Amino acid sequence: MSNLLVEIGNTALKAAWSERMTLGKTFRYQGEKYIDFILSLTHREKPSVMVVSSVYPISEADKAVLEGECSYLLVLDSNNREWLVGHGLPSYLSYDRAAAIIAARYLFKGRGCTLVDFGTTLSIDFIGRDGLYTGGNISLGCRTRFKALNRYSRSLPLVDLPDNPEVVGISETSSIGSGVISGIIFEIEGYLNLHPENIAVFTGGDANYFAKRMKSSIFAICNLVLMGLALIADEYVQKIDK
Repeated sequence: MSNLLVEIGNTALKAAWSERMTLGKTFRYQGEKYIDFILSLTHREKPSVMVVSSVYPISEADKAVLEGECSYLLVLDSNNREWLVGHGLPSYLSYDRAAAIIAARYLFKGRGCTLVDFGTTLSIDFIGRDGLYTGGNISLGCRTRFKALNRYSRSLPLVDLPDNPEVVGISETSSIGSGVISGIIFEIEGYLNLHPENIAVFTGGDANYFAKRMKSSIFAICNLVLMGLALIADEYVQKIDK
């Protein structure tokens, strides 16, 4: 029986079925009825283990519903920090960041990594060659920056992600697009220069967009968080079987 991995983020929900580290089709949902969406995935097949990672606490009522849809339920939210401690990670980390770190350790064992997650927020995390987490930063994500410029200025329009941004804009719209994109690129290049010996790993919705615009060689793995949740699900199965 397959496992079901669910990542509830700040903006959207992502989910995938998995067999150990092999991920199936990825599903995406934006809306408030996330329980109904998960039930639509389990309608035909009940997972062995369902791992739900969430940036906000899952209510007891929702847990009860999800428990009826699988053999075993593992909820990773702010009320359950033991998996962070068990993996040598600080308790303040969100589980999406933690899952990405766990996946990177597995994929690039013995190599230092600089992880950059392009989502609602822009998170940067560092892993040493020994696998130890050495810290990280959080900044505004790409689309969040566009929205902030529009919201907190009186005249600037809301601009979407430009297809071919220039380093310097030549109109109001291109100035916004180039300013945000160039700013993020310069920011990331600065972080990569802190540890030039590290492997650079980009993940999140805009990972490919930025990876092809960097001077450095980048590993773009859009589903790194789900891969980390797959590892956690596999670890959970092993604990159950003992």
